[in-house]
Amino acid sequence: MTRKALAKVKLLILDVDGVLTDGRIIMNDQGEETKHFNAKDGHGLRMLMQAGIEVALISGRKSEAAEFRARDLGISEVHLGVRDKAGVCADLIQRKRLVKPEVCCMGDDLPDLPLFEQSGIAVAVADAVPEIRAAAAFSTKNRGGKGAARELCEAILKAKGLWPYSIGNKRKS
Repeated sequence: MTRKALAKVKLLILDVDGVLTDGRIIMNDQGEETKHFNAKDGHGLRMLMQAGIEVALISGRKSEAAEFRARDLGISEVHLGVRDKAGVCADLIQRKRLVKPEVCCMGDDLPDLPLFEQSGIAVAVADAVPEIRAAAAFSTKNRGGKGAARELCEAILKAKGLWPYSIGNKRKS
């Protein structure tokens, strides 16, 4: 993975379970599902969108918690319960009039391989299955739901020269 490749990114596509969450699915005795989301990941995604980079969620599972989190973050491209991730991804890229090198995706498990094939830069979370790590341009240091998305957001913003902070200094104007 190079900074040069990340500097081209205009769209970040994320899986939900295992990427924005730690992969656990918590259900109460009524079958209602809850998920743990990381506030740092959310802040990173907001910074990315404020910088003009679009964010989309494509997940094989339907989840009210994921829908709510996406609304909370201001993510409008939310595709849950998807069986054909490659098809949804290709449609999204076409609608946004993007080319493969402008698309980055992040995944953790085998159902994310079709996303990897559709994107210019594929990123695996640290705890992804071996096949995903092998197919990725790079793996994050952080695990899914534990700052992996934030790590990637920072890398994209820094590659584009849009990261407004540096350690020891106040926010750049």
